[in-house]
Amino acid sequence: MWDILVAQLTQNGLITSFVIVGVTMYVAYMLSAKLTKGKFHGSAIAIILGLVLAYVGGAATDGGSKGLASIPMFAGVGLMGGSMLRDLAIVATSFGVDLREVKKSGLSGTVSLFMGIFVSFFIGAGMAIAFGYTDAVSITTIGAGAVTYIVGPVTGAAVGADSAVVALSVAAGLVKSILVMTSTPLFAKIVGLDNPNSAMVFGGLMGTTSGVTAGLAATNPKLVPYGAMTSTFYTGLGCLLCPSVLFLLMKGIYG
Repeated sequence: MWDILVAQLTQNGLITSFVIVGVTMYVAYMLSAKLTKGKFHGSAIAIILGLVLAYVGGAATDGGSKGLASIPMFAGVGLMGGSMLRDLAIVATSFGVDLREVKKSGLSGTVSLFMGIFVSFFIGAGMAIAFGYTDAVSITTIGAGAVTYIVGPVTGAAVGADSAVVALSVAAGLVKSILVMTSTPLFAKIVGLDNPNSAMVFGGLMGTTSGVTAGLAATNPKLVPYGAMTSTFYTGLGCLLCPSVLFLLMKGIYG
């Protein structure tokens, strides 16, 4: 019976991967609701669980380089989480942007988008340089990871970054997301985060959708849609700027 089950899971790898991701998301959001009352967003917990599963997969296969996908039964995870489907999802999101919605946030929301991307990128790039990276590809990828953990891998794939550098970019984005979601309720009153306009500016500056929505939910649930709107545009804009304009800038400086 067990052999039949394993054979079916292996033969239908992509379907198996959807089941794994679905169960992981369910557990993550349940832990978020039960243990943190939604203050620590389920998506962040899901990412952490994914990293744990990747480690387990590598350890179980004597250092398999594909993480959980190194186990034949879970090979479909490599396809589902691969660059093709990931980039398709990002591009589809970017093409779904309605510029009329961006205009609703006014000039302040638009400016915050560009400021948020450039500030995050250069902080990440500065950290990369401080830790000894000197090539434009690595610096750009890690800087893009500081923009968000989605923009980092997309940029890394576009500019040909090493897998280890891409992993660092994801880690940088994850740390940022966790910091935003946990610190937002603490600093909301200090920065005047108490109205729709400030929420849109906040979403544009921070950019990480999971961090912004979780932080605003813990601050004032009514502000979540406003912050989520600009933070969503932030991701698409980051995917456009980082592998192009910002990479060319780093290329011009570091060659």
